[in-house]
Amino acid sequence: MIGRIALGAGAAAAAVAGVGWAIARRLTAPVGPRMFDLTVRGVEYTDDGDLIVLDRTDQAAAPGIYNLWFEHGGWAQLATDSVDRGPTRVARRITGTTSGFTPKTGDCASWSGIYYATPADAGLHARDITITTPAGPCPAWRIDGDPSTWAIHIHGLGSTRAGTLRGVLAATELGYTSLVVSYRNTAEGPRVGTGRTTFGYAETSDVDEAIGYAVRRGAEQVVIFGWSMGAAVALQLADHPRHPGLIAALVLDSPVLNWTEVIKSNCARSGWPAAAGHLAIPWLTLDPLARTVGLPGRIPLPTFDWTSRAVELNTPTLILHGTRDDSVPIRLSQALRDARPDLVELETFDAGHTLCWNSDLDRWRNTVTAWLKVRIPR
Repeated sequence: MIGRIALGAGAAAAAVAGVGWAIARRLTAPVGPRMFDLTVRGVEYTDDGDLIVLDRTDQAAAPGIYNLWFEHGGWAQLATDSVDRGPTRVARRITGTTSGFTPKTGDCASWSGIYYATPADAGLHARDITITTPAGPCPAWRIDGDPSTWAIHIHGLGSTRAGTLRGVLAATELGYTSLVVSYRNTAEGPRVGTGRTTFGYAETSDVDEAIGYAVRRGAEQVVIFGWSMGAAVALQLADHPRHPGLIAALVLDSPVLNWTEVIKSNCARSGWPAAAGHLAIPWLTLDPLARTVGLPGRIPLPTFDWTSRAVELNTPTLILHGTRDDSVPIRLSQALRDARPDLVELETFDAGHTLCWNSDLDRWRNTVTAWLKVRIPR
């Protein structure tokens, strides 16, 4: 009897460990291809422009400007309001497309907040440059402005440089020089090891080289724009600056401020109990276990927990966060704001993860530019 109980307990422990390993593997997996899970149900041609008909979902009906990326190439920018097409369909007006591209009924597409594919699409004149990093050469875009004030733009996990162009427009309006960076184990950066993310731990050293690039070219103050995991990287850079006094402000959209809580939220979003996220933590933070997941070593997740480290924050920070964010809970941003009202300002939007700009681009831009004009007078 005792033997059967011990055997059963061992099997249960092994099953729990296996779940934690599987979650950790999934969370750190190399960047996969974009999912084209929407089908164009129709295209309507009118004198006022063409409309794309889609199945009615919260996403497809959400107010704001978005982009559809198509499986066989091309993209279509969509106007802010949806138009009812019965109980199961909505239509969105097309405001721009890839040159020569015409969507067709039956096309498969992917919904995205990445509104511009390239700087040129956003009306920006950029130079392609390369930043030498510990991971290897990382492509970047440089948009020239005031050589003394630079903005470094860091995209999030699974995204690309193009996602940050929404923020580059605000920095350009303020006259800053912008550097839009990539880093290891992303769709654009160099592959290192197994290609797995370290949640900003190793990636921070790559972005730090972009700051060094700016300093060598005259930067006297730097504003870091960070999106999601890019915000976690921004906070690490401000916490241990290589150049004291250089980082003047942080602008963070949907920031990861506590990885444990974010992991729990993403488990819940995937249909797991939120508490299952705790099972993954040992596989990320203990050296031998982390290596079995495919990581180069442990990730010190507590150093990314700014809900606990709020007292250590020393850089003025503007947070923009959506109340409907089911990936990075807004309560984390609210907690940091409440703990450090002297340094942190929070602007909320009726939006999902990293979609604040899309939901209300004028308020996003005006909030950012007004806040930075006060923090960084020219």
